[in-house]
Amino acid sequence: MKKNLIQSGLVVLGIFVMTQTWAQKPLFTEPIGVQAYTFRNYFPQGMIETLDTIQALGFTSIEGDGGRISPDDFRKLCDERGISIPSTGAGYQELVDDPQAVADKAKVLGADYVMCAWIPHENQKFTLENAKQAVKDFNMIGKVLSENGLTFCYHAHGYEFQPYEDGTLLDYLIQNTNPEYVSFEMDILWIHFGGGDCVELLEKYPGRWKLMHLKDLKKGTPKDLTGGTDTNNNVPLGEGELDMPAIMKAAKKAGIAHYFIEDESDRIYDQIPKSIAYLRSLTE
Repeated sequence: MKKNLIQSGLVVLGIFVMTQTWAQKPLFTEPIGVQAYTFRNYFPQGMIETLDTIQALGFTSIEGDGGRISPDDFRKLCDERGISIPSTGAGYQELVDDPQAVADKAKVLGADYVMCAWIPHENQKFTLENAKQAVKDFNMIGKVLSENGLTFCYHAHGYEFQPYEDGTLLDYLIQNTNPEYVSFEMDILWIHFGGGDCVELLEKYPGRWKLMHLKDLKKGTPKDLTGGTDTNNNVPLGEGELDMPAIMKAAKKAGIAHYFIEDESDRIYDQIPKSIAYLRSLTE
C-alpha cells in the first residue's frame, strides 16, 4: 500500500511539473508538514513504515508526538528521516493538570508549539461559561509554556462561532486571552464548517494565528456548530468548498509559521498526493 501511495504521488507531482507555467510566481513555496492524525490508522500497523511513507511524499515536518512510543524514540525516528516536529498536541485537561509535564515532553520532541484542539463542553453547545473558563485556563497554560520557551496555540474547531455580542465566542477567546501567552492554530475546514471566514479572521487578528491545518470540505456538506462531520467529507485541497488561493495568500501575508496537511478521510493514499500537487500548482 505504501508503494502505491508513493507511485501515485510521483505521477500526480510529475503531471504538475510538466504543466506548471514557470513564468508565474509560485504562491506556496514553504515546506509542507503533515498532521500525524492523518495516518492514525497506519501508525499502529508500522511506525517505521508509515514514517518512511511520510518521508517519501516529501513531508519535512510533522505535528504529533508518536503516540504509543516514547517522545525520545519518535524524535529519533523522525530525525533519521529529516522530519522535524515543530508542533505537538495535548489534551485540555492534561494541560490544565500539569502544563509543566506537557512542556517537558514538547522539549524532548524538539517542538516550538503546543496545540490544544478541543475545549470540553456539553450537549454539543459551546457556551460563554465554557469560553470564560478556557480564557482563564489558556492564560495560565500559555504562561507556563512561554516560560519554557514554547508557544501555546488553541486549535479552533468551529463550535466557537456561537453568537456573542457583536461577534462570536471565537472573538471572545481571541480578544480575552493574553497575546503574550496564547496564540491560535487555524484549521481552515473547521473554521469554514462553523460559518467563519478564514481570510477575514487572518486579517482581523494579525499576529495571533501561528499554525495552519490545510484541508478541504466536500461541496454541499451541511454545516453546523457541533465541530464534527463525517470524516469522508474531507476532499483533496482545491476540490472542495474552500477558496484555497485566497486563504493561502492571506496566510502568507499573516506570517503563518507552519502548515500541516490534515486529511481525516479513509482515502488518504489517493488524496494526499493530489493535495500536495495542488498546493504546488498555486501561483500569484
